[in-house]
Amino acid sequence: MNIRRTLATARRVLLQLRSDPRTVAMLLLVPCLLIVLLKYAFDGRQEVFDSLGAPLLGIFPMVVMFLVTAVATLRERTTGTLERLLTMPLGRLDLLLGYALAFGLVALLQGLLAFGLTVGLLGLDIAGPSWALLAVAVADGLLGMALGLFVSAFAATEFQAVQFMPAFLLPQLLLCGLFTPRDTMAGWLHAVSDVLPLSYAVDAMNRLTSEAGFGGAVAVDLVVVLGCTLLALGLGAVTLRRRTA
Repeated sequence: MNIRRTLATARRVLLQLRSDPRTVAMLLLVPCLLIVLLKYAFDGRQEVFDSLGAPLLGIFPMVVMFLVTAVATLRERTTGTLERLLTMPLGRLDLLLGYALAFGLVALLQGLLAFGLTVGLLGLDIAGPSWALLAVAVADGLLGMALGLFVSAFAATEFQAVQFMPAFLLPQLLLCGLFTPRDTMAGWLHAVSDVLPLSYAVDAMNRLTSEAGFGGAVAVDLVVVLGCTLLALGLGAVTLRRRTA
């Protein structure tokens, strides 16, 4: 790993994002719009919004980051940019970490906007500390970014990259405990949910909604989410290809 090359890659990606306002708008505004829709879909039922708002504060940014990162990375490969970059003294890990740093900054800004809207303007009521809710939301965005970088290696077209979203994320959405408590699922489904990173993100959000303070269980959940993020980045560096066949 070379820090200068990593920072140079991050700067290039950020400059590309700055010249693509539609992608920036999707990354920053779509999660906020979805949260507003959730709020007013349950207009007059604040208790429902309080119950669902915190988990979805993490899920919405994760889904958007996954989709945009997977497509952006694949586009770099199909246009030959990756092949040209990797002929230079630039390692796969340098490249992936540069992408991670750039999109990580976007995930931080995304999390701050969604958090400010949800807790400030929309009045989400949580028992735990607000900073912990923000930390988990940003970690979820980083997880979506890392998973998007990882799965992009297995797609040959942008359409295939989009197809990974229902194939890769929808099972996690169904099993993460958002719709029904995980301990009420069939035993084998509960076991599957135990190895899915989104389960820990939702568990952390649910605990922050109902429990005061920053407990050890929330810390463990946050560590698992960040650990899965690093694992996905490592696997992405191993599987990254120069070009699409």
